[in-house]
Amino acid sequence: MTIEIGLEPLTRGQVLAVAREFEPVRLSSAVLERLERQRRAIDALVESGTPVYGLSTGFGSLATTFISPDQRRDLQRSLIRSHAAGVGNEVEGEVVRAMMVSRLTNLCSGVSGVRASTAQAYAALLNAAITPVVHEFGSLGCSGDLAPLAHVALALMGEGDVRDAGGARMMATQALAAAGLEPVVLAEKEGLALINGTDGMLGQLIMAISDAEQLLQIADLAAAISIQALRGTDRVFLSEIHALRPHPGQRTSAANLAALLENSVIVQSHVEDSTQVQDAYSLRCAPQVHGAARDTLSHATRIAEIELGAAIDNPSVLSDGSLVSNGNFHGAPVGYVLDFLAIAIADVASMSERRTDRMLDVDRSFGLPPFLAHQAGVDSGLMIAQYSQAALVSEMKRLASPASVDSIPSSGMQEDHVSMGWHAARKLRRSLDAFADVLAIELLAGSRALALRAPLTASPATGAASDLINAHSGGPGHDRWLAPEIAAVGALVRSGALVDVVARFVTLDQF
Repeated sequence: MTIEIGLEPLTRGQVLAVAREFEPVRLSSAVLERLERQRRAIDALVESGTPVYGLSTGFGSLATTFISPDQRRDLQRSLIRSHAAGVGNEVEGEVVRAMMVSRLTNLCSGVSGVRASTAQAYAALLNAAITPVVHEFGSLGCSGDLAPLAHVALALMGEGDVRDAGGARMMATQALAAAGLEPVVLAEKEGLALINGTDGMLGQLIMAISDAEQLLQIADLAAAISIQALRGTDRVFLSEIHALRPHPGQRTSAANLAALLENSVIVQSHVEDSTQVQDAYSLRCAPQVHGAARDTLSHATRIAEIELGAAIDNPSVLSDGSLVSNGNFHGAPVGYVLDFLAIAIADVASMSERRTDRMLDVDRSFGLPPFLAHQAGVDSGLMIAQYSQAALVSEMKRLASPASVDSIPSSGMQEDHVSMGWHAARKLRRSLDAFADVLAIELLAGSRALALRAPLTASPATGAASDLINAHSGGPGHDRWLAPEIAAVGALVRSGALVDVVARFVTLDQF
């Protein structure tokens, strides 16, 4: 399905389709007409001889340096070459593609002043599945994600390294020729327009939102499994209780837990047991913590959707044809929510680890064997799985330290406050990956514990999920090589298969 870039903003789903599914894009005729109209304003300014930032001056602290007409196209090429200064590991292809489609929508917004042909060439690069090699370090998240976007622009010019549709690394000129594409010779203003935006951090935010949505669904499932494994109650999830404190995410999470626990024989088996007056916080307060993370995600989604519809370029071509410098490239709005999400999921992961630890502790697990071992002493069970989970949570806590509170001045103090939003995005990706494994270990432990509660049975929804997990991990029994079992459950978490299983029993709109 071809994604049309028109006058309306793209949706998050469309960005994901291009970034992850390699869906092609095309520019609407209305967009092409708008680009032609706005380019005429740039050409008029070029011909006027008036010094204008980005057209006839240097950049950053060199903005007062006048550039003669015969050097202005050299200026654009030099800008890209000098700014393609990234270092470190190669960034994931899906990140680069998400960044590219976001930048393309900005080029088409009508304020960047690029030629229609340049925007079309950018789209052709995406459609040919040519992915420029971008490095992890080089963006300060202000004046745009400069170095990452410059590496993309370099490929558009036929320079630098790329990966072709098959993933092979090669020179851009070779990949363009193989795809039947011509390198672009940048005109006035175009080099600046290609690199001046928050597209790298925005693309990663959009992907993080999608990943976090699924992982928070799994967090509710993991909690429901653990609650039964620990002989918890479902009465704390009554809708009347959560109406007393009506945060939307809390109410959603509580409804999920109530539905997931419905018809659990295990839950009903100890209703009259006076030794269990109240569950621990990691069970009882799951909706409050998971729900707060959901509300954080809702806020991040709102910011991402505003940013997707924004025109981020400096200077911007206004409706009267004037070119006005501005600060819309500053990444603070995106950087803040990237950091906020890292904080929220770290806290949910911390609660998950506490539930796992409780299941393994013979003094707090209400009858489960120590460490869920088959023959405690001879077997260590899941003792060290919890170590790995704790290590992951500790790493997530470190990654929750906000990048956006930092600022390192650059460009001779002209750019004296930066957002570090790219760094916030990079650490959030690592945190989400760790979160998936944290949940996998809780699910591994909880599913093994449910099997050990037999003949008492779990609810239909969680029972089906636990059966699938135990089928992939091996379930209870003597000690085995544990790392592949954790990896297998981690793959289930990431694939969405667990959500699909649960959907047979629980109404999907609760997820």
